[in-house]
Amino acid sequence: RFGIEKAMVGVGPGRDDANRSMREHPDRFIGSVAVEPNDGMAGVRHLADAVEHYGARAATAFPAGSQVPINDKRFYPLYAKCVELDIPIFVCAGVPGPRVPMSPQKVELIDEVCWFFPELTFVMRHGAEPWTELAVKLMLKWPNLYYSTSAFAPKHYPADILRYANSRGADKVLYAGYFPAGLTYDRIFRDMQDVPLRDEVWPKFLRENARRVLRLDR
Repeated sequence: RFGIEKAMVGVGPGRDDANRSMREHPDRFIGSVAVEPNDGMAGVRHLADAVEHYGARAATAFPAGSQVPINDKRFYPLYAKCVELDIPIFVCAGVPGPRVPMSPQKVELIDEVCWFFPELTFVMRHGAEPWTELAVKLMLKWPNLYYSTSAFAPKHYPADILRYANSRGADKVLYAGYFPAGLTYDRIFRDMQDVPLRDEVWPKFLRENARRVLRLDR
């Protein structure tokens, strides 16, 4: 109904519905796996198993949920494994919605990760606010750093991000929704028509950037 060709779902042990969607409709779903830096090597093995046995093509992380900073060395084995597996990692950045301390998700911490892992494809998710100007500066600095619009209704997309997408960042900003966690597609696409992106940016924002980041053409 909304023209969505593929959707990303979290797969792995205990994710029965998502695992079934991947098995029955591999052309419509992309698997991702949530990683936990506090699990040490067990977490690394969990990541590798999800890629091998459940078809995951991306990792996701919630640093504030784990209370492990983005640049903490507990994350480093997971980042290294993502490089080895050639998959991106989508990481929550900015002030989190849940009432937990925000310090693990300060956008400035991403700088060190991109420096230490230049081959890592790192995608900011869930806003990066209030540090969106810094997020743009870091994307200009690091070739493999991206931004996704997850968890925000289009009317609330940060102005810094939209300006960047309309200029030097056309290849760096990816559409992401928040269904069914908090936003309906009706709400998202009702708002989307008012997002002030240039005509030539829309195909990249809605499709091409995600296909490249997720290696869907391989």
